[in-house]
Amino acid sequence: MSNAIFDEAMRIIGDSRKRAERISEERKAEVEEKITGLKELNNKLSSTVCELTKVIISKSDDAESQIEKIKRTNIETQNMRNELLTSNGYPADYLMPQYSCKKCSDTGFVDGKRCDCLEKLVEKLKIDKLNENSSISMYSFADFKTSYYEGKAAETMTKILGFCQRYAANFSKQSESLFMCGETGLGKTHLSLSIAKEVIARGYNVAYDSIINYLNEIEREHFGKSDNDTLSAITSVDLLILDDLGAEFNSPFYNSTVYNIINTRINKRLPTIISSNLTSDAVAERYDDRIASRIFGEYTYLRFVGDDVRQIKKIKKS
Repeated sequence: MSNAIFDEAMRIIGDSRKRAERISEERKAEVEEKITGLKELNNKLSSTVCELTKVIISKSDDAESQIEKIKRTNIETQNMRNELLTSNGYPADYLMPQYSCKKCSDTGFVDGKRCDCLEKLVEKLKIDKLNENSSISMYSFADFKTSYYEGKAAETMTKILGFCQRYAANFSKQSESLFMCGETGLGKTHLSLSIAKEVIARGYNVAYDSIINYLNEIEREHFGKSDNDTLSAITSVDLLILDDLGAEFNSPFYNSTVYNIINTRINKRLPTIISSNLTSDAVAERYDDRIASRIFGEYTYLRFVGDDVRQIKKIKKS
């Protein structure tokens, strides 16, 4: 993992903790002015920390009984404060910091181990880093025009559009994987990125890029030229979109990595969307049986048809 990403995650969590504690202090000042006797109770609770420290340092023979006495006094004082708050219309926990994560109190660690909130934030930052040059925001279902297709192609593409819209609306980590194939300019990128946009809006993490870019970065990391962890990120993200499968250089390392990505996500039961200009026959010729059988056996096949929409748009514009 990149140290920069981990440091950024810890900074975000630390800011969240500071914000919760600042709000707690502001509330404390507010209610101490309004409720008689509350300030004294707060001061008494604060003093028990010093008392407890002194007893522990003293190592006296009756230290254990003194500690128990301090604990009982602390609980009694807390109950009195809570009753005072509720009788004046405030929640009993009004003065407690409202941390984003109840497990680690926004420290990032529980019993010396990374909290789930830290792990999730690190993963999100990894994906954000991968997507920083992505054009996801530029695409939407509303901009996909089936009027550019004719006859049977229009019928087919209308069905594919509807399928993709339902896929995005009902997406979960258990959703099926999709294999979008067809000639260039038929809308594979448009619809896959429209799915990505909707899925991200629903709170899921999505990684999108061309297979070439991912493989190039993974190769750099493999040979120690980068401290990122692209492979880990894209095999764990909620939805992975691999664009232009088959355009990458045909090498043992790349083929092995493609298999690793596809197989790992199948084993984790995480959905993947692959787009390619290759036909099913071309995929079978281009890749070994391990890759081809997983794509055809585990993915829903969407065959894009029609004439190159980019060319049609260019002609109409000119």
